[in-house]
Amino acid sequence: MICAGIDAGSRTIKIVLVDAARLEVLAAGVTDQGVEQDALATRLFHRLLDGNGLRRQDISRIVATGYGRNIVGIADTTITEITCHACGVRHVMPEAATIVDIGGQDSKLIRVSRDGRVRDFAMNDRCAAGTGRFLEVVAHRLGVPLGSLGDLAAASRRPAAISSMCVVFAETEIVGLLASGTAPADIVAGVQMSLAERVVAMAGREVAEPVVFTGGVAMVPGMAAALGRALGRAVTVAPDPQMTGALGAAILAARAEAKQRGDAEIPS
Repeated sequence: MICAGIDAGSRTIKIVLVDAARLEVLAAGVTDQGVEQDALATRLFHRLLDGNGLRRQDISRIVATGYGRNIVGIADTTITEITCHACGVRHVMPEAATIVDIGGQDSKLIRVSRDGRVRDFAMNDRCAAGTGRFLEVVAHRLGVPLGSLGDLAAASRRPAAISSMCVVFAETEIVGLLASGTAPADIVAGVQMSLAERVVAMAGREVAEPVVFTGGVAMVPGMAAALGRALGRAVTVAPDPQMTGALGAAILAARAEAKQRGDAEIPS
């Protein structure tokens, strides 16, 4: 029995196929998001099937999650990204107590109980200054590839203070810093700290360890360290941090399928 999880995020679509009995990942893929979300998800899904010698009828259940989950026509059902991220992270890092997920257009802090259930969460989906979009704007303004921001930040000697709470005003602030001679490395380091401080504002006082970092922004070098400094906690980047939502969706699909069939309960 094989199940699939589809995470239709704001910037990318991720799909994971799992062996439902063993909860082992059989295949995974990512494609850029676009206007035709349903078609993009369907094409990626069939590409994974073809690449692994599978047919549509081999997939027992599909769960969609993420920003565009309600548009994915091939899904059997949808589950919120909060639940899916918690499930995916706890599968790869069972001791995780706090999950920080920063994607293209939102950021989330999820508190997980000892049994793996979501205790509560905080979410920022209204301001791009706390998301990966901020890093995209900075890379564009500096004229450098997004993937090089980590190396730039590592060279910083005095991170710039980015005080604006809105990405539009922050971009204007960055233009002013460049005009005043502030080094690009210091600007990038300042932006990373600004992102991290917005997570701290969401978290409040309670941040239990271990803290696990997921989402596309977790793949940017230097972000985990900036987040750790801001939180005052050790921060660990999850394996394949971009895929935890899709993985969680696939695992939840497997559990639902097993329950429907009356099979023995699939382990957490």
